[in-house]
Amino acid sequence: MDDSGLTIAELTARMHELVKSKGWYEADSKRPQTPRNLAVSLSIEAAEILEHFQFGEEIKDRDELGSELADVTLYLLQLASVSGIDLEEAILKKIEVNKTRKWDVKAGK
Repeated sequence: MDDSGLTIAELTARMHELVKSKGWYEADSKRPQTPRNLAVSLSIEAAEILEHFQFGEEIKDRDELGSELADVTLYLLQLASVSGIDLEEAILKKIEVNKTRKWDVKAGK
Protein backbone atom coordinates (compact mmCIF):
# COMPACT_ATOMS: atom_id res chain seq x y z
CA MET A 1 0.00 0.00 0.00
CA ASP A 2 1.41 3.39 -1.04
CA ASP A 3 0.96 5.90 1.77
CA SER A 4 2.56 8.84 -0.01
CA GLY A 5 0.43 11.79 -1.00
CA LEU A 6 -2.53 11.11 1.29
CA THR A 7 -5.14 13.85 1.53
CA ILE A 8 -6.22 15.50 4.77
CA ALA A 9 -9.45 13.48 4.56
CA GLU A 10 -7.54 10.21 4.14
CA LEU A 11 -5.21 11.01 7.05
CA THR A 12 -8.24 11.92 9.18
CA ALA A 13 -9.91 8.59 8.31
CA ARG A 14 -6.77 6.70 9.33
CA MET A 15 -6.61 8.63 12.59
CA HIS A 16 -10.26 7.76 13.30
CA GLU A 17 -9.55 4.08 12.59
CA LEU A 18 -6.76 4.13 15.18
CA VAL A 19 -8.86 5.92 17.81
CA LYS A 20 -11.79 3.54 17.26
CA SER A 21 -9.49 0.51 17.48
CA LYS A 22 -8.27 1.71 20.89
CA GLY A 23 -11.86 2.19 22.13
CA TRP A 24 -11.34 5.90 22.82
CA TYR A 25 -14.68 6.85 21.24
CA GLU A 26 -16.56 4.57 23.63
CA ALA A 27 -18.80 6.22 26.25
CA ASP A 28 -16.81 4.66 29.10
CA SER A 29 -13.38 5.53 27.67
CA LYS A 30 -10.76 6.76 30.11
CA ARG A 31 -9.62 9.03 27.26
CA PRO A 32 -12.82 10.83 26.15
CA GLN A 33 -12.24 12.37 22.75
CA THR A 34 -14.06 15.65 23.41
CA PRO A 35 -13.07 18.90 21.69
CA ARG A 36 -11.78 20.26 25.01
CA ASN A 37 -9.67 17.19 25.75
CA LEU A 38 -8.30 17.15 22.22
CA ALA A 39 -7.41 20.87 22.42
CA VAL A 40 -5.57 20.25 25.70
CA SER A 41 -3.70 17.30 24.19
CA LEU A 42 -2.85 19.34 21.10
CA SER A 43 -1.39 22.10 23.25
CA ILE A 44 0.64 19.65 25.34
CA GLU A 45 2.07 17.98 22.24
CA ALA A 46 2.89 21.37 20.69
CA ALA A 47 4.80 22.28 23.85
CA GLU A 48 6.79 19.06 23.51
CA ILE A 49 8.07 20.37 20.17
CA LEU A 50 9.63 23.28 22.05
CA GLU A 51 11.73 20.87 24.11
CA HIS A 52 13.70 20.15 20.96
CA PHE A 53 14.78 23.79 20.82
CA GLN A 54 14.99 24.52 24.54
CA PHE A 55 18.71 25.25 24.65
CA GLY A 56 19.66 25.80 21.04
CA GLU A 57 18.67 26.36 17.45
CA GLU A 58 19.79 23.02 16.04
CA ILE A 59 17.54 19.99 15.60
CA LYS A 60 19.25 17.26 17.56
CA ASP A 61 16.95 14.33 16.73
CA ARG A 62 14.90 14.67 13.53
CA ASP A 63 13.05 11.38 14.08
CA GLU A 64 11.92 12.43 17.56
CA LEU A 65 10.91 15.89 16.32
CA GLY A 66 9.02 14.24 13.46
CA SER A 67 7.20 12.06 15.96
CA GLU A 68 6.13 15.11 17.98
CA LEU A 69 5.01 16.93 14.81
CA ALA A 70 2.96 13.84 13.89
CA ASP A 71 1.32 13.87 17.34
CA VAL A 72 0.35 17.52 16.86
CA THR A 73 -1.00 16.80 13.39
CA LEU A 74 -3.08 13.84 14.55
CA TYR A 75 -4.65 15.82 17.40
CA LEU A 76 -5.31 18.74 15.04
CA LEU A 77 -6.99 16.46 12.49
CA GLN A 78 -9.11 14.85 15.16
CA LEU A 79 -10.08 18.13 16.83
CA ALA A 80 -11.17 19.58 13.51
CA SER A 81 -13.12 16.46 12.63
CA VAL A 82 -14.99 16.03 15.92
CA SER A 83 -15.75 19.78 15.88
CA GLY A 84 -17.27 19.55 12.40
CA ILE A 85 -14.61 21.73 10.80
CA ASP A 86 -13.41 21.05 7.27
CA LEU A 87 -9.73 21.65 7.91
CA GLU A 88 -8.79 21.83 4.25
CA GLU A 89 -11.42 24.53 3.68
CA ALA A 90 -10.36 26.40 6.82
CA ILE A 91 -6.72 26.35 5.70
CA LEU A 92 -7.54 27.64 2.24
CA LYS A 93 -9.71 30.43 3.70
CA LYS A 94 -6.93 31.41 6.11
CA ILE A 95 -4.39 31.58 3.29
CA GLU A 96 -6.69 33.98 1.44
CA VAL A 97 -7.14 36.14 4.56
CA ASN A 98 -3.39 36.19 5.16
CA LYS A 99 -2.77 37.37 1.60
CA THR A 100 -4.52 40.63 2.51
CA ARG A 101 -2.89 41.13 5.91
CA LYS A 102 -0.02 43.49 6.51
CA TRP A 103 2.83 42.51 8.83
CA ASP A 104 5.70 44.60 10.09
CA VAL A 105 8.78 43.76 8.06
CA LYS A 106 11.38 45.23 10.38
CA ALA A 107 12.40 43.59 13.65
CA GLY A 108 11.17 45.36 16.76
CA LYS A 109 8.02 46.81 15.22
